[in-house]
Amino acid sequence: MQVSERAAAESATRELGAFLERRREQIAQRWADTPLFRTVFTVSRDEAVDACKTVVDALSEVASSGRLEDVAAPGFDSAREQLGRMAASRSRAGFSPAQIAEEAAGLRVAAAELLRGESSGPPAPEAQDLLLALTVLMGTLRLVIMETTVSAGEELMARQRQQLIEVATPVINLWEGIVAVPLIGTLDSARSQVVMESLLEAIVEQRARYAILDITGVPTVDSLVAQHLMNTVAAARLMGAECIVSGIRPAIAQTIVYLGIDLSSIVTRSSLSDALAYALDRQGVEISHRTAGVNPR
Repeated sequence: MQVSERAAAESATRELGAFLERRREQIAQRWADTPLFRTVFTVSRDEAVDACKTVVDALSEVASSGRLEDVAAPGFDSAREQLGRMAASRSRAGFSPAQIAEEAAGLRVAAAELLRGESSGPPAPEAQDLLLALTVLMGTLRLVIMETTVSAGEELMARQRQQLIEVATPVINLWEGIVAVPLIGTLDSARSQVVMESLLEAIVEQRARYAILDITGVPTVDSLVAQHLMNTVAAARLMGAECIVSGIRPAIAQTIVYLGIDLSSIVTRSSLSDALAYALDRQGVEISHRTAGVNPR
């Protein structure tokens, strides 16, 4: 870029910052009616206008710094939280990052109309440079919005994944002093942590002396799953509860033996009912079995 062109670009960038500051109110009023802002801030229009002003202020700061193409420009910091809220809201409404980015691209139109309205007659070279600078800046804003949209989507999926794990790992109060966790599906590190935390909380809340980990619904047990189970048992013991692992099927028992996994320190039972019977017996609760026959009159 020649010296004269560079100087013209720098001049246009400075003027753009001044324009955004000067036309802050008008731009905010127009943006408040666009889908990106109108559908997110539904309490009142003033709320949408205030959000728009925050974004315009950020753009003005970025333009004044001369970093029109830098998504990491400090000026965007003040607007990232606002943009993140907007992106998350649109994502929850079912809009893809591409659709949200398209809505962001529409913000340029309102600002460009105000910019053209400041000059009368055919556009001068300076006005064209200013319009080009605005286009570049709005393109960068679009990238920032896409970035926050993707980030918001990842956070939303992470929360949903965590909620699914928690829902799939309930702690059941079977009897006074006895709780159980029926495990279904693969037991990975993340889920194992949830199992341990949920179980320990239940032990404290229910003052449980026995905790049953039922793995009937766990398809396979390898060394990693066994380690997770042993860690959970150890943590429960530290809380004063004895752990019983139930639901060990013949195929799983053979796998455990084949892998050389030592579960000798853990009480195991073949079924949940057997584990419950063991825990009740340890608490001195007698179980009576009804025999079939004619009811006494």
